[in-house]
Amino acid sequence: MNTLLSQLKIGQKATVLEVNLEEIPLKLLEMGCLPESKIELKQIAPLGDPLYFVVDESHIAIRKETANCITVKLEE
Repeated sequence: MNTLLSQLKIGQKATVLEVNLEEIPLKLLEMGCLPESKIELKQIAPLGDPLYFVVDESHIAIRKETANCITVKLEE
């Protein structure tokens, strides 16, 4: 099932399908948030933004507005 990265729940794992290159910071791409990368939501900040993920063993924080530009496929 395809969804936006911002829609994951804590502990859910997914595979990145598509990123909007016009909206994604280059630094995020350099850290490995590319198509076919495995990603897991680890934590959500108390006010709901940012979201903390593990992407292929890298720990990153992504703002919710940026996460809305990344399409993922949920792992079952």
